Amino acid sequence: MNDSERLSQIISDCKQGSQDGYAQIVELYANRLYGYFYRLTGNAETSNDLLSEIFVKLVEKIDTYSSGSFDLWLFKIAANIFYDHLRQQQRRKKFLESHRQQLELEESLADVKRSDDEAADILQAQLGQLDKQTRELILLRYYSDLSFKEIARMRKEPLGTVLSKVHRGLAKLRELMEQQYEKRK
Repeated sequence: MNDSERLSQIISDCKQGSQDGYAQIVELYANRLYGYFYRLTGNAETSNDLLSEIFVKLVEKIDTYSSGSFDLWLFKIAANIFYDHLRQQQRRKKFLESHRQQLELEESLADVKRSDDEAADILQAQLGQLDKQTRELILLRYYSDLSFKEIARMRKEPLGTVLSKVHRGLAKLRELMEQQYEKRK
C-alpha cells in the first residue's frame, strides 16, 4: 500500500470514528503542525495549545474532507485556528512586542559567539519583523512543506502571485538577517 492509499485508509477510519485512525493522523502530522504553530507564535506552550485545538477540530470536521490534498485541507484549518487565536487573545500586539524584546536582547549580546540555537533565534526574530501574510507564506512553504501550488489553492491566489510574494519575502528576510549580522560585527 503506497502512502496515498494508506492516508486514504486512515482518513476513512477516522470518518468511521476509529480512535486508531485519529492516533495515526496525530502521529503523521503532529510534528509538522507543531512546527508551523511554533514558527508563527514563537511560544512552545501556545503552540501545544493550538496543536491540541487542531486535533479537536479534526475530529469535528473530518466528515467535511472529501478529496484533494489532505495536507492542504489540514493546514488551512491550522491557519484558521491561528488567526482565530490572534483575534481572540489580541495576540498580534503581544507577539510583535515579544519579538522586539527578543531582538533587543540579542543586540545586547553582540560580543557572544553565535551558536546554532542563537542563529535560529535570530531567524525567528527576523521572521517576526515580516508582515503577517509574508511570514505565513514562508512558513507554509518552508516549514510546513506545502508546495507553491497548494499554497496558491489554499489562499485562492494565482500561482505567480504566491511565487512573487514568497520571493520578495525571502529577499526581505535575507536583508533583515544581513542587517542583524552587520550589527553584531
